[in-house]
Amino acid sequence: MRGRVLIVAGSDSGGGAGIQADIKTVTALGGYAATAITALTAQNTTGVFGIHDVPAQFVAQQMRLVLEDIGADAIKIGMLHRPETIDAVADVLANAGRGIPVVLDPVMMAKGGDALLTPEAMFALRDRLVSNADVLTPNLPEAEALASMSGEVAGEGEVLARQLVALGPRAVLLKGGHGLGAEITDLLVQSDQPVRAFRDTRLDTPHTHGTGCTLASAIATGIAQSMDVPAAVVRGRAYLREAIRTAPGLGRGHGPVNHGHTVRRFTG
Repeated sequence: MRGRVLIVAGSDSGGGAGIQADIKTVTALGGYAATAITALTAQNTTGVFGIHDVPAQFVAQQMRLVLEDIGADAIKIGMLHRPETIDAVADVLANAGRGIPVVLDPVMMAKGGDALLTPEAMFALRDRLVSNADVLTPNLPEAEALASMSGEVAGEGEVLARQLVALGPRAVLLKGGHGLGAEITDLLVQSDQPVRAFRDTRLDTPHTHGTGCTLASAIATGIAQSMDVPAAVVRGRAYLREAIRTAPGLGRGHGPVNHGHTVRRFTG
């Protein structure tokens, strides 16, 4: 087991996204997952029906205790929901988490369209976490929201990703799954590197719940295992694609992917 990943995210009662998807991913890729749970959600494949926030200082306490004892080689951040939680997480990162690589998935919406980030939390997310992330992994709607908040006009593709890099993260993986067409293109933009494009044919399936959580956790695991960012992205995308392709077909809505597929292929 290589690579300690502290996951800071919400719980998904349906098991397809959030903390549950994160733990499965880290474990499948040979890492060790620890957690700080930010919120409890009541949800299934058809939607989110309730959110119960964990007090912000308790989120911070979970993080500090893990970092002081077990430690972490990478920190993956997902659903935060409220500005108080964002501030508490940022404070821990600036102290107990200093120097640990951070992969930030700016979770704003569930797959079914339910809001997972309050409007007032958007500014806190950009100002306190986006600017300090090592890898930011937005989908197209999240990227456009963050870019427009910077005062810029949201563009397409590389222009949009570079607007986000200008906010401070060291790398941005702009995910293209929300785009149109039979091909999906993800763009990796690092301030000091050429842009890398990753292209795949689109898989025609409704079972894509938790894909953003899964990919961000896979990347964090790679970084925790001493991979560079491009290598972690390549392995993470391969793991996720196979998880989508072999999804178990559960539920009546956006079903979960298969986190337990052919694990040995990806553990290195």
